[in-house]
Amino acid sequence: MTKNNMPHDKIKRFIDCHVPVTTCNLRCHYCYITLKGKFAEKLPVFKYSPEHIRQALSQKRLGGVCCLNFCGAGETLLPPEMTDIIRCVLEEGHYIMVVTNGTVSKRFDEIVSLPKELLSRLMFKFSFQYLELKRKKMFDKFFDNIEKIKKAGCSFSLEITPNDELIPELEELKEMCLSRVGALCHVTVARDSTKENLPILTKYSKSKYKKIWSQFDSIMFEYKLSVFNKKRREFCYAGDWTGFLNIGTGYFKQCYKGKTLQNIFENIDEPIKFCAIGNNCPEEHCYNAHVWLTYGNIPKHKSPTYAEMRDRVCTNNETWLKPNVEKFMRSKLIESNKEYSLKEKRRANKFSSQK
Repeated sequence: MTKNNMPHDKIKRFIDCHVPVTTCNLRCHYCYITLKGKFAEKLPVFKYSPEHIRQALSQKRLGGVCCLNFCGAGETLLPPEMTDIIRCVLEEGHYIMVVTNGTVSKRFDEIVSLPKELLSRLMFKFSFQYLELKRKKMFDKFFDNIEKIKKAGCSFSLEITPNDELIPELEELKEMCLSRVGALCHVTVARDSTKENLPILTKYSKSKYKKIWSQFDSIMFEYKLSVFNKKRREFCYAGDWTGFLNIGTGYFKQCYKGKTLQNIFENIDEPIKFCAIGNNCPEEHCYNAHVWLTYGNIPKHKSPTYAEMRDRVCTNNETWLKPNVEKFMRSKLIESNKEYSLKEKRRANKFSSQK
């Protein structure tokens, strides 16, 4: 069988990796880093080496090829260690997504020098912080870095965080997207983290909000809005098929508010104790459903694929996702995992419900 005819990878697990950086080189007004004045904080010290992290996240230990998302509270690519961490995890055969504001040019220069085979499994999720880039006159740097990783063979996606202050700039923003990346950016749904029920961050009604931002024809926006503020009570496999990992410490949780299962970096010869959160989701709603639910944490929930959340067809008929990444991100977790028996579901629910 030729390489081109080899069956494509299917996702075994999705792990959201928190990069413990809280500082940033931008000052977006809606970001909690801005609100809490954390810009002066130092870059993090990583307790474990990139090679140790690779071994802790081996395919053998995780059960197969996984998708890992690297995202900091601040700018993900500010820590210099990130280049080697990304390289080592790619060398293990996994797929990686990196959330970034696209302005740390030095880090992109380092990353694009990696072997092409590794870069073919790497995707950058560029957060288009339009108002800040305009204020700092950084549009060219931002789009040059996107072009740089495209030429190197990486996949990418471009998205904006909708905020009321951005509305007067939307026509100019759309024209810039079309001219620089060949398609409109995707749109997420911003939440107000200062309120317990995590409502949409806007002064507008939901219907008005939808009308304003639907002009981008973003399936990410349409899907996220359709499930936003809807409490999930179905059996969810977060904690087994997916997880939330602090890449600085190694602590592995079921989800953002789920139970801490173990430190998976301390003893890398020890099996990981996966356990689904079941029917006990402590979140008000699945505000990042565009990844957790599209990959299939709740198998019976009907949703688009994660590839649809991220890809665009450009004016020249090219796509943002390279073919192998698109195929991988089209797969669902149920294709590589088995649902629990009734007894296993009861056991998981009992564990997750304990105080």
